[in-house]
Amino acid sequence: MSNHQESSQELEFALQSYGKDLRYDAATRVDDPERLSVVLIVPNERRRSDLLYALQGPLCGEPKEIEGYPTMSRIPAIVEKSPDAVIVDFEGNPDAALDVMENVCALSPQTTVMVYSDGVSQELMLRCMRAGAREFLHWPLQPSAVAEALVRAAARRTRPRKVADGLVNVFWGAKGGSGVTTIATNFATAAAQESGKRVLLIDLDIPLGDAVLNLGLTPQYSTIDALQNHARLDGSLLKGFLLKHDSGLSVLPAPGKMAPVQFPSPAVDKLIEVARQEFDCVVVDTGSRFDLTGTTLFDPHATLYLVTQVSIPELRNSNRLISDVFGSRVPKLEVVLNRYDSSRLGISEDHITKALTRKARWKIPNDYEAVSAMQNNAESQAMNRSEIAKVIRQMARTALNIPEEPVKKKLLFLF
Repeated sequence: MSNHQESSQELEFALQSYGKDLRYDAATRVDDPERLSVVLIVPNERRRSDLLYALQGPLCGEPKEIEGYPTMSRIPAIVEKSPDAVIVDFEGNPDAALDVMENVCALSPQTTVMVYSDGVSQELMLRCMRAGAREFLHWPLQPSAVAEALVRAAARRTRPRKVADGLVNVFWGAKGGSGVTTIATNFATAAAQESGKRVLLIDLDIPLGDAVLNLGLTPQYSTIDALQNHARLDGSLLKGFLLKHDSGLSVLPAPGKMAPVQFPSPAVDKLIEVARQEFDCVVVDTGSRFDLTGTTLFDPHATLYLVTQVSIPELRNSNRLISDVFGSRVPKLEVVLNRYDSSRLGISEDHITKALTRKARWKIPNDYEAVSAMQNNAESQAMNRSEIAKVIRQMARTALNIPEEPVKKKLLFLF
């Protein structure tokens, strides 16, 4: 079977799943509450006619036509009834089109905004996405592509709200340079490999997070894009921002360039909520950002891993964080001693426990060569073979309630 035939069958099944008859008679096309309500903002008459023809089908109601780019004062009236889709022609005036898209999304987050264009560059496509676009319709129009975009818009309208029940594992450093990113990245990779479940790594160490460097990935979108669009963020939009690692891990990276650090708590909360709806396990690298303490990252459903090293400054910071910041707010708090070398401590185990007010749950051994290979060359296999990986793998298996690996018994042969 050809790819075209498979695509046609998938489209037919999707349309039928909404209870629509694939046969369509233009004479019966009336305003139906079950059909999608669509607004066209297409100044050019010929392009508008082409689009109207392509929209003919069982999912779309009678479109409302806007012949020019509306002023900002007119947009509230256009989206007053929250149309299911607004299609904006990008060719007439790109700047005006971007302003329209941005305002439609701000006033009606549930509306699917579609860009109608002859083709846009990667930079302009990114601007459209940041303005709020979710679909791109390219001229000359293909009816099947338009129908598929309408199917996705219908799915967003009718999709039931998912329960946010994914596990959340937050990694926090007692001090800069504690090794939070190294541990969080390898924890997330191990969780994906060991469980086979949907695992997402979110790099919230903005603006200098470098989780993607450890994984050898090149970001196009970032955490900033998700936070800036939190009002309309859903699973479909979130997945458009993600990278995929060979391990099966999904990654929402920090930006590749300097970006604003401050975001309101509701933006972070919405990102975590949507992530928990779409993934079984969410791993968050926070660096040492204190502005995140007021978010859902510190709710009872999250497990917080406080990463520290055995030195006087870091143990002092850990003590203050546990006593004054986390306290009873974080019932699931586990201390991780990174770069642990019992032969070179200089501080007794009793003093470490006293400083931390509890025993450290995890001790990550020191292996400079393995960590350097991963950070400098993105050689994840070097880390996988290290003693560090064994401990982190056990951390991930414990967090996801995966049974311990059976110990291989040696066979004794009697002669």
